[in-house]
Amino acid sequence: QVQLVESGGGLVQAGGSLRLSCAASGPSFSSYAMGWFRQAPGKEREFVARISLSGRATSYSDSVKGRFTITRDNAKNTMYLQMNSLKPEDTAVYYCGADGRFDRIVRGMIDYWGQGTQVTVSS
Repeated sequence: QVQLVESGGGLVQAGGSLRLSCAASGPSFSSYAMGWFRQAPGKEREFVARISLSGRATSYSDSVKGRFTITRDNAKNTMYLQMNSLKPEDTAVYYCGADGRFDRIVRGMIDYWGQGTQVTVSS
């Protein structure tokens, strides 16, 4: 079983940057595709970005494409989300997730979830 812990959230002004981390414990981190999701107050959880087992393949939601970058370091069992040019509408709790299949991530079909980290962007 994989346990995921997010960190790096906080309060930032619009136009600023944050880097989120998702640290994994348990066996075979490199056996899982990973993804970032977010949930704003009163809204459903939505897909943000995903990354393949090796890290060579990535994809993003239209709302963050060109501003966010997802990466992973399998040697450190950690995934990252670099968020630049942040907007107030990026305010949400951000979750990381792990699944054995890359194609399942975008549909939110996740085997393991982290507990979330709050990101607040002020205008």
